Amino acid sequence: MTACLIGLGIVAPPPAGAATSASTTETRPFEPGEDDAGGVLTPPRSNAPSRVPAAGLPRPVGRVVVTDAAAKRAEGLSLRDTRDANGGNQFSLEPPDQALCVGGTEVIEGVNNVFATYSTSGARTSAPQAYTPFWNDGVAEVDRTTGTYGPFVSDPKCYFDPVLHRFFMTELQLGTNPTTGDFTGDSYENIAVSRTATPGTSAADWYLYRIDVRNDGTHGTPSHAGCPCLGDQPLIGADTYGFYVTTNEFSIDGPEFNGAQIYAFDKAALAAGTLRYQRIETNGTPLAEGTAYSVQPATSPVAADWSTANNGTEYALSALDFTATLDDRIAAWALTNTRSLTTDHPAVTVSRTVIGSEVYGQPPSVQQKSGPYPLGQSLKDKLNLLQSNDDRMNQVVYAGGKLWSGVNTAAKTENGPTTTAIAYFVVRPTATPTSVSATMAHQGYVSVNRNSVMYPSIGVAPGGTRAAMVFTLAGPGYHPSTAYVRLSSSGAPTGPVSIYGAGTKPADGFTGYPQYGGNGQERWGDYSAAVADPGGTVWVAAEYVPGTFGYPPYLANWGTAIGAIG
Repeated sequence: MTACLIGLGIVAPPPAGAATSASTTETRPFEPGEDDAGGVLTPPRSNAPSRVPAAGLPRPVGRVVVTDAAAKRAEGLSLRDTRDANGGNQFSLEPPDQALCVGGTEVIEGVNNVFATYSTSGARTSAPQAYTPFWNDGVAEVDRTTGTYGPFVSDPKCYFDPVLHRFFMTELQLGTNPTTGDFTGDSYENIAVSRTATPGTSAADWYLYRIDVRNDGTHGTPSHAGCPCLGDQPLIGADTYGFYVTTNEFSIDGPEFNGAQIYAFDKAALAAGTLRYQRIETNGTPLAEGTAYSVQPATSPVAADWSTANNGTEYALSALDFTATLDDRIAAWALTNTRSLTTDHPAVTVSRTVIGSEVYGQPPSVQQKSGPYPLGQSLKDKLNLLQSNDDRMNQVVYAGGKLWSGVNTAAKTENGPTTTAIAYFVVRPTATPTSVSATMAHQGYVSVNRNSVMYPSIGVAPGGTRAAMVFTLAGPGYHPSTAYVRLSSSGAPTGPVSIYGAGTKPADGFTGYPQYGGNGQERWGDYSAAVADPGGTVWVAAEYVPGTFGYPPYLANWGTAIGAIG
């Protein structure tokens, strides 16, 4: 795994040599893509698809693609919503990243710096709420009247608890100098828990908590190498007793990567307005020949799927491709004695094991179908490729005694070049109070011939009776679109790749263009989202290009689409 801030969204600096417009762009020093004086870096330029050796790559059979427009439930949040929220006191930012949770009659969707509520019929029931003022008592991401900066937030997640009937939201936050926007070394994980089963977007509807994760020995934190650090891309899970947040710990100023960190909370206490948690010291947990990263804890659709063995057990999965090449192993994790989180002396035990898997590996960048791209054309540039990031473990669900998840992977399709596909896993874990073992119940690939599918999330119905996987579909034959495939109780795909949000134009975002610090590869999500409601409907959300706005005046044209698969 490369030690870079890959989970952070990128804020748009002005193009080199171009006039700035206060209505569309801001320079923010020390952001990814900028140097330490706030100037724009111009990395080497390439618009050619990544060249990945074909030897040893998976060679799955591509699936048929159809359209299922009826599955689309709502137009989700977009770059336009992100930029225009809070009276326009927001940055242009990509990728969106994706939060989604469903409970009762309410759906909550979040992207990197805004969230909104919806009814289960698909009607949006709130205006987009900017996350920065939500977490920070009204402080704006950027105040365009005074020219001051607020905290930087990124990587939202969302969860609805089927017993407590409360929504949980999390997000990374970094402190900034209000005058310059420079990072100050302050680093937090924000947690919000709704006070009712039907919250609005006002902070008054939520209990708000903040965990200091700078971990440099100050502010009551432990002392870790290279810190102050940030808890990049916080991942969430829950079991009967606990709510869990894991992070990838990077030095804010240096190259150090301290691996996955685990924070375990008394779930019921959070829902009642009390913060009680255990910071589980990992100290760069070794895993096989590397350091554990992106340990993804599991959520479950209903309480019957949780494990109460070992005084409470929470499971997790992680990938093991430490060299960004190919691997054929994954890791299963167990957090046991989780009931102790409800006491004044929590003592959760962590164990892990490595099991063999199908081959997966670092995915290539993704070619786009040609079409108009006015921002790039105005810069006299080539059409961006899309970043498929890496092959870390995505969202994990524990249902029917099995763990379901997937990763991006390079694959060789039947009649074309190496593309991005999805490797997925269905794992059956077993834990004792101090150890965990696991077997691979099912595994496979999802691919589309000559095109790419990326950023999978699997939503699983109660008891693991069926599931659906959501992702973005893009390539020479498709503008970036949201799509899904159904899975049986065993995990095998049971139908075609179904487009539910058809992209109508190429992605045309600033992060790919060299004038904005790009290298020809546009940021395209870090993850999607899928969740089953108690009735078994799988709700999905992923990134696509609706084609309803773009440049001018917006510096990107991504949107999201929310679907419901019965």
